[in-house]
Amino acid sequence: MRRLTLYTTLGCHLCEQLEAELSRIGTDDIALQRVEIADSDALIADYGIRIPVLADEQGDELERGLEPDRLAAWLDIRGLLAFVEESPQVPEKPVGARQVNGRRFLG
Repeated sequence: MRRLTLYTTLGCHLCEQLEAELSRIGTDDIALQRVEIADSDALIADYGIRIPVLADEQGDELERGLEPDRLAAWLDIRGLLAFVEESPQVPEKPVGARQVNGRRFLG
């Protein structure tokens, strides 16, 4: 298991969103340790306006990793990326035409 640390506080909806995204795209090899910053004045000073902050075992941090691409890239570098859902491909322009009940439609 690889340990990641989430600096958080009670009621932090951004932290909950990060956790949900982490569980969606991260490997099963992640052990998440939650650190409550409200328990320490030093932690509040360091993380109070930056949470959620995710840190790896070496102490490298990802601040506000709510953007799926940033979180995925951060996890991928550490070998902890399991799954990224591809966005559906949308054709750039309509291809061909079709007729329905005598009317012509593009695409």
